[in-house]
Amino acid sequence: MQTSPIALLTILGMAVVTYLTRIAGVWFMSRVELSGWLKAWVNALPGTILVAIIAPTIFNAGAPEIGAALATVLTFARTRNVLLSITIGVGVVVGLRALLAHLA
Repeated sequence: MQTSPIALLTILGMAVVTYLTRIAGVWFMSRVELSGWLKAWVNALPGTILVAIIAPTIFNAGAPEIGAALATVLTFARTRNVLLSITIGVGVVVGLRALLAHLA
């Protein structure tokens, strides 16, 4: 399989733009003084993003997705760690899908 130099440059360019966009947001927000309500709103974003990702899946879900959602919510409620919760949820959905495929 050959890879086109144009494709590699395009991927590299997209990676650079993505990185610069993210670092610019961090740099900009480090120079902004947040008021009390705005700080609370920004601190609530990770949880709301997690719910926005998980909720649509639950409404069209089978057993693996429901189990993963439950594991994610319980992990977050216990640890308040978003990354750990996402990791556990992904692991549970992969494991349950593999188990159900094996049983079928």
